[in-house]
Amino acid sequence: MLRGEPFIPETITVHLGAPDSDAADVTVPYIAYLKNSASSEIFPTWPENALRANIYVINTFALNRIYTEWYRSRGYPFDITNDTQFDQAFVYGREIFGNISGLCEELFPRYIRRQGSIEPMFAAFCDGSRVSCDGLSQWGTVGLANQGNTPYEILQQYYGDNIDIARAAEIRAATPSYPGVPQEKGMIGNDVQTIQIQLNRISGNFPAIPKLPDTDGIYDDRTANAVRVFQAVFGLPETGTVNEATWYRLSYIYTSVKRLAELDSEGLSYEEIQRNFPGELRRGDFGVSVRSFQYYLAVVGAYYESVYPIAITGSFDENTERAVRSFQQTFGLPQTGIADRRLWNDLYAAYKGILRDVPPSDCARLYPNEVLREGVTSENVRVIQQYLTYISQFDSNIPPVSDTGYFGPVTRGAVQAFQREYGLTANGVIGPATWDAITGVYSEMKCGAGKRPYQAPGYIIRAT
Repeated sequence: MLRGEPFIPETITVHLGAPDSDAADVTVPYIAYLKNSASSEIFPTWPENALRANIYVINTFALNRIYTEWYRSRGYPFDITNDTQFDQAFVYGREIFGNISGLCEELFPRYIRRQGSIEPMFAAFCDGSRVSCDGLSQWGTVGLANQGNTPYEILQQYYGDNIDIARAAEIRAATPSYPGVPQEKGMIGNDVQTIQIQLNRISGNFPAIPKLPDTDGIYDDRTANAVRVFQAVFGLPETGTVNEATWYRLSYIYTSVKRLAELDSEGLSYEEIQRNFPGELRRGDFGVSVRSFQYYLAVVGAYYESVYPIAITGSFDENTERAVRSFQQTFGLPQTGIADRRLWNDLYAAYKGILRDVPPSDCARLYPNEVLREGVTSENVRVIQQYLTYISQFDSNIPPVSDTGYFGPVTRGAVQAFQREYGLTANGVIGPATWDAITGVYSEMKCGAGKRPYQAPGYIIRAT
């Protein structure tokens, strides 16, 4: 869940029966599904404005199922069923009405949403003749159309005045929201931020789950503890790590407490889908996200002979793109030169392997995959405190700190002073970019140039 802007999927998988029935699953082009469902639900002889209103509803209902991963988050291998007790009609292999087909071709990128929300709303409907409901009455739309109402006015009659007809920004393959690798302590990124946002909203209904003070995309001790409590509440192994099972349970519970698959949905605002980190990095990008990415890539490049070595500049330049392509070739990925989610997963796994196998060196210590900030107590904090104190002997702008292993206000002040001195964002938080800068300055001062982890590797891995 929290998949960003809604999109039109290229295909949809339909279960030909009730959710738990032993029925076949069929995957069809999405536009073919919409034409089939509309031809199965409504009559081609109805007034055009009634047909348009109904197609908006049928399309929106299906997009809500996909956007919320309503079935897939509960372990089903399909997006929607054709059982009208749960979803909407679909008759595999049926003929399609010509006028309905044409309207579907025109309207399929558009969906209904509540004003102030971004997700396709749960557009509940029923036939209005045999069955009545709180949503749209299909037969009722005929009378409203005959009275001269527009499709939008018809929809307002059933869903209220606070609705918009939105247009999906793109058509693309529907991919699972799960990032592909377990999210765990030390990881940074939008997937972590998604977990944090979901946990905080769920904690409103389940107060045993501690609310996180920051949803900043940093998987720290507090996030791991909140995950562990969530897992305990919902009967999952209490690992503090978000694997696929925990990810989709989070998604399902989040959708449920926000009622995103209900007519009276709480709604999903733009603020809830905005993320701190770019979804992709590519040539021309710059900033701390690029710098952190380059750090991981540079370290992997030092230990994998087939990965092109780079400098850490904070600018995604030609050399960085070349290194990305060489990494993608080494790990069997499409050679796009773009750092996307799949590349990040493999890069992070490769880095973890190096971190596990390479013994720490006083002159070339790798980033420990632990974000250090105020309130953290660890041996890695002690190391950085010792480094900062050593640097302070040569740079009077950096105050010395005691090596207690506790990251308190004094340590935060010293980190901020270092960050200001060396052109980093002075937030007092030590991620890959700040760790690299501190350990790099320390290494050059104490051991001489060329001693950073990506400059002085202990061994080379030859890709096969």
